[in-house]
Amino acid sequence: MDTVLHWLLLVIAVAAGWFMGRWGRSETRRGRGIHDEPSVRDRLQFLFTNYSDQAIENFVQSLAVNRDTVNLHLSVGAHFRLKGETDRAILIHQNLLARPELPSRFSPQVTQELAEDYMKAGLLDRAEALLQELLGSRDYSRKASNQLIELYQQEREWEKARQVAEVLASHESDDALKKQLGYLTCEMADEALQRDDRWESRRLAREALEKDPTCVRANFLLADIQQRQGNDREVTKVLLKVFDQNPAFGPEAIEQLMQQARARNQVGRLTRRLRKLYEAWPSTSLLLALVESVERGSGRRAAIDLLREELEKRPSVRGLLRLVALAGYEKGMTTDEGRLVSRIGQMLLASRPTYRCTNCGFEGRQLHWLCPSCKNWETIQPIQGVEAE
Repeated sequence: MDTVLHWLLLVIAVAAGWFMGRWGRSETRRGRGIHDEPSVRDRLQFLFTNYSDQAIENFVQSLAVNRDTVNLHLSVGAHFRLKGETDRAILIHQNLLARPELPSRFSPQVTQELAEDYMKAGLLDRAEALLQELLGSRDYSRKASNQLIELYQQEREWEKARQVAEVLASHESDDALKKQLGYLTCEMADEALQRDDRWESRRLAREALEKDPTCVRANFLLADIQQRQGNDREVTKVLLKVFDQNPAFGPEAIEQLMQQARARNQVGRLTRRLRKLYEAWPSTSLLLALVESVERGSGRRAAIDLLREELEKRPSVRGLLRLVALAGYEKGMTTDEGRLVSRIGQMLLASRPTYRCTNCGFEGRQLHWLCPSCKNWETIQPIQGVEAE
């Protein structure tokens, strides 16, 4: 066992000498230090490829701390964090931060790396404390603010997240930040609505629209409030605004409109309005709503003709299933055949995602206003295509 240990120490010593020698020669020849990123990456790649994690950790802990070696410490810590070994990353960054010889100008950078370790490890209270320290840093305030917002979103502390975002917005104008502010306010409005505090929910939803006029969720919340109060005309007016804000969410709005119209037995009266919407922003959901309205107002034959004509232009599985249901008997299809086609079509649709993030490609069958993957707001939208909208 002692022999193995001696050999290990020898390997580490040789590696240390080789690295420091190479760095010394590079500095002499080119006048470049550890901040030469391509050179650093090559050396780190050699270290990570040829030595065990324990050897690397021992080597880094024995390495002096100065302006030329800080980035090496940080890179090794980041290496362990990316591998999921957050305990090792935390130890490296904690030790580095505690070293009295650490140049003071590197303290914010090390603190930020340690905060990332804590977030990755789920130690959110520790991460929050460090990020709060960095809010006054000239170089790391912006990044710390974004990480704090992400942390508060993860903990569903919407008010704290909004406060940090508002401070950022007071110093810079950014559309993504405005959208973030709007949706954080919507989360607060949604919580108020869950408490049935309609006045507060309405106030916050309107405030969200002031921060981001394109915030579709604010209008969905306002529609929900109006529906609870029985203001059907206002519900329709608010939901129709969604098409002007972001027509990609039109299918969500039209579903609520149709539910309201069915409850009042007024589906047949929507034909003209639905036709205009479909001509401007065609989608499968809008087509099916229009077909239902035409069937109620003008009969099945008119609905079949309309659906067949539109499917020639914009084929869709959902449209085909509706056509089978409407026209199956007239084409001589037996009941069993119709059921078989419908069953296969439904099985096909059931295996497909309904929503996709336009930023990272995350897919699912549930609408998330905040993408679980890339953490962006309003990027998950109904999928377009033959098997979707």
